Parts: sequence; structure tokens; C-alpha cells
Amino acid sequence: MNNFSRRRFLGVTAVTAGSLVVTGRAEASTRHVPAVVVGSGYGAAVAALRLGEAGVRTLVLEMGQRWDRPGPDGKVFCGMLDPDQRSTWFKDRTEAPINGVMFLDLANRPIRRHAGVLDRVNFPNMGVYVGRGVGGGSLVNGGMAVVPDRDYFARRFPTVDADEMYRRFFPLANRMLRVNRIPDDFFEASEHYRFARLSRTLAGRAGFDTTFVPNVYSFEHMAAEERGEAPKSALATEVIYGNNHGKFTLDQGYLAEAERTGHVTIAPLHQVTRVQRTATGYALTVREITPDGAPVAEKHVTCDHLFLGAGSLGSTELLLRARENGDLPDLSAEVGEGWGPNGNVMIARANHLWHPTGARQSAIPVLAINDPERQVFAEIAPVPAGIETYLSLYLAITRGEERGRFVYDRAADKAVLQWREGQSAEAVAAARGTFDRINEANGTGYRYDVFRGAKAFADDFCYHPLGGAVLGKATDDHGRVKGYPNLYVTDGALVPGSLGVNPFVTITALAERNLATILAEDIHP
Repeated sequence: MNNFSRRRFLGVTAVTAGSLVVTGRAEASTRHVPAVVVGSGYGAAVAALRLGEAGVRTLVLEMGQRWDRPGPDGKVFCGMLDPDQRSTWFKDRTEAPINGVMFLDLANRPIRRHAGVLDRVNFPNMGVYVGRGVGGGSLVNGGMAVVPDRDYFARRFPTVDADEMYRRFFPLANRMLRVNRIPDDFFEASEHYRFARLSRTLAGRAGFDTTFVPNVYSFEHMAAEERGEAPKSALATEVIYGNNHGKFTLDQGYLAEAERTGHVTIAPLHQVTRVQRTATGYALTVREITPDGAPVAEKHVTCDHLFLGAGSLGSTELLLRARENGDLPDLSAEVGEGWGPNGNVMIARANHLWHPTGARQSAIPVLAINDPERQVFAEIAPVPAGIETYLSLYLAITRGEERGRFVYDRAADKAVLQWREGQSAEAVAAARGTFDRINEANGTGYRYDVFRGAKAFADDFCYHPLGGAVLGKATDDHGRVKGYPNLYVTDGALVPGSLGVNPFVTITALAERNLATILAEDIHP
């Protein structure tokens, strides 16, 4: 079943989807389940599937909603150029990373507060984008499925067997996520990738190579979009608020397979607010809401095995709250440490009038610039504004060692990121070195009308939050939380702040590796 027909099927079978939500509510009200997974992003989805396959009755608690019901326009997700309440998690206005063009805020709109699919969690000096819904970040990312450089991975994870990861678990993750590559002939001929071909040419003049980046978006579907034979999604400015077609997300893959085992139930709009130890396992306090934020119930669930997969922010906050409130007082002092934005810096470049980037652009990136000297991996990002902008946009992923930390704010009852202004200076300097060279080779400059604060380099937000419960520090070498048997972290909180590339394939592969050991040693010894 292709992506379009799958989404269509889910929409048509809304009654069935509704029954899953009801089942989820009933399950969340029960006294005990053997395993609970908090969150439904990459690591959480792996845990849910592998537990279900092992016959372990498992409840997945997801704070966002299940995105399977069309709105009044017949679409599940809204587009980037006409966002509505489906776009953003309980805000009065959208918070897109691009502020606009020519200093006009063309990207953001006032909206009704709702359980939208994309959230920007704002801390002092850093905003963090996260997905909200069954499928987590897979719903809103650009789908760039990159395996990290082996040597850098080995330095980041010195206690993990790199041979096993690259022989077994990275290939497994790529198969499960349906990673594919854009065909050369399609890329070279498509007007929707004119922007990427131009950036390739300009980078080449500066002596930089480019590399094609795999994706979970179906390029077969995209080619059919361009031919007018399939409904448009990537070619209709859809990505950061969800793709209605073409993209293979976790709710269609890992999570759907988990539910088909008959042992896994997903409860959307259920947020875990407290974790406590019991004599035999863990007790969770869970808050259920409606899609418009009205409280439904406070519930209590106990389990034998608890897997935290709520992401770097969510899992870290649950552990910090439990440690500081005395619910899990023996948690390591390493909880909250080692956070980084994966060296994310966005760059806006100007092009000459004789170098148009194209009014029609695919929303899915497929090409990156390599600068090995400065260790910069710069993805060529689209600007699908529907008009000619002469703007080239990039997401640079750098390898800086700067790290932040989370602390618990008792009065606000939340984790707060400590990230100093200017702490991204090393990342910005690396990216500037790359793009100064490109500008010098082409007689071009930067754009100052794109990001807030009239900056050419945006270092105050990130797409790749990593760390907070780092593998081998807050946990053992397989994600077992130190001091608390049968409590696990299985998401980006395990990654020590930087990977050098987009992290979701690594998070998936690492979760597969950890779950294989946990199932063998802890659950079915």
C-alpha cells in the first residue's frame, strides 16, 4: 500500500481509529500493564514494536494526537503557506523558523490554540522544535535519513560496538524506515530542485563537494506528483506541519506493526506528568486532554518495565522532576547533563538576479555540502514560498563540543535548559568559514531579512535536540537508567549532544541495538 492510499485508508476508517483511542483510554485506566512506553518517536516506536513482537503487553502513552482524521478541507495536515490550528502545539501564532522575506513576516499566522503537530519549546537563548503526535518527530521532519561518519560515531559512543552497528543495526533501521534515494535523472531534470542544483554549482566553484542524502519520502511518489499522476505533498509546500502523502512516518511503519502484534495499545493525548517507584516496578500519573486542551481525566498506571521515549526534552524532564521531587532520589547527577543542539545553524545567502532559485521548490531536501576542513555538513534547504526569492537556505550541522544542561524549576514544575547566549559561537564560526568561501567564489553575500533579529546565521533554535540522559553516563551502555532496574531511556536523550548529521536513523538503530539486549537479558532471560 503506497503512502497516499495508506493515509486515505486511515482517514476513511476513522471509526476504527476512534476505537483505538477509546481502547487506549480504557487501557490507561487499568491498574497494571507489563510495559509502558512514554512517547512515540523513533526510539519509542522501536521499543513498542519489539516488545509487542515478544508478546509483552505494552501501553504507549503519547501526549500528542493521532493524525489520521481529515479536517474540513479533506486533509489531515495543513500546508506551510496556509497554516491553521493543526500546525502548532497550543500557541496563538505559528512559530516557523523562517520569519519571512524582505523583512515581512510571510511565514507566520495567528491560529486557534490546539494540539497541533509542531511545537517550538522556547528556553532562554534557544528554541527547540519537536513533533507532537503519534509518530513524534517523524511527522514534521524533512525525512533526511543519514548514517553518521563511522569514526565520529565511534568517538561519540566509545562503548558501543561500531562494527555491529554498521553491519546490523544501521541497515535494519534503514530497511524499517524505508529509506530511498532520489534518482539522478529526476533530480537533474526537475524544476523543483533548481534551487539545489544552483547551490551545488556555487559550492563547487568554492571547491566543495556535495553529496546526495537519502530520505524516507518516496521519490517514486514525488516523480508522480510532478507528472500530475499523484496528489501533491512535497511539491505542495508540505513538510514542517506534516505531509499528507508520500512520506513514510512511524505511524505507518513501526507503530502500525506494533499494533498489529495485538499486544500494543497506543493512547494519544495522554501526557505522563509523574514517575514513581513501586515495590515491583513503576507508577505513572497521566493527564488526558482533548485536542483543544480541555482536561479529561487524571489516570494512574503501574508497570513492571518503563521505557522513556519522550525525546531529549520529555524524557529528561520526567527524570529530573522525579529526582528533584524525591520520587526517584537515587538518579545519577548525570541526568540533565550533556545536552546539545547537534551544532545546528541556519544560513541565508543571497544570489545574483541571473541565478534564480525557482518559484516552485520541493519541500524535501536531498543534497548537502561537505566541508571536511571545518567539519561542516550543510544541507541545502528549500524555500517553497511559491515566488522567486533568489534566496539559498542551508541547515549546517557542525561538530562543536559546547554543551548545555537541564535544571529543574520547582516553581514552574518543568525542566529549563541552561544555554548561554553566544554558546553557539563555535558552530557559527565553522558555518561562516564555509559560506564566506562560497560567497567569495561567487561574488555573493548573506541575506538579513529571513531570520528574527535580522541575522544571516540563526543559532537560537534547533531541530536536533540531543542529550540529557547520555548513554554510559546517566544510563548503562544499553539505556538502563542507573540505580533503577527496569527503567530505560530509548531516545535522543542518550546521544551526547552531537552526531554530525541528522540523528533519527542513529536513534532508531541505537534503540534496536539496546532493545535486543534488554529483551534477551531483562524481560526474557
